Amino acid sequence: MILEQISTAGDRNFGYLIADPDAKVCAVVDPSGAPQKFVERIRALDFRLQWIICTHHHSDHTSGARELKLLFDAPVALHRSAQTPHDVSLDDGQELELGKLRVRVIHTPGHTPDSICLSVPGAVLTGDTLFVGKVGGTDFGEGARRQYHSLHEKLLVLPEDTKVYPGHDVGIRPVSTIREERAQNPFLLRPDFESFVDLKRNWLAYKAQHGIQ
Repeated sequence: MILEQISTAGDRNFGYLIADPDAKVCAVVDPSGAPQKFVERIRALDFRLQWIICTHHHSDHTSGARELKLLFDAPVALHRSAQTPHDVSLDDGQELELGKLRVRVIHTPGHTPDSICLSVPGAVLTGDTLFVGKVGGTDFGEGARRQYHSLHEKLLVLPEDTKVYPGHDVGIRPVSTIREERAQNPFLLRPDFESFVDLKRNWLAYKAQHGIQ
């Protein structure tokens, strides 16, 4: 498997290229504002683009999808609850074929109702659900509650050596693991939902107190 992290435009966004080099097919995840980087990489590899997957509907994760679709005639896939136009509607637990690889969809609502993560061998692409040392923004009500459930019931149950590839470069390093996030992420260290959402409400003060950028 090839898994490449690509810095794109926007708010320190990351996009990804996943590929089966034997089958010479690939998928692009969150192509946002720099689709040309993906075009150049796909053409350099001489692979066929089979999927364009967006982890949620926000424009900083979807804005490059249309250009790639037109260039490579590949379908755009989002969770079925996304209001953004797309070709393939995804469900929790669904597996997308990519040569011999399987990309498993994990529905992780919270940041948005349509947020998904993508599980591949040894790694999970977490979009705006989980960052390195942080989590995606939500309201302080139902959005936060759904995110708390997604983090604990969908992501922290993954093997601890699973690498975490986030949707934004907002942590102390670009890649982490489930083990490291469980041990160090202040949001995941909260013992219950009430303390989790309290940290969200007071995040700016917490960052200043602990020297977090």
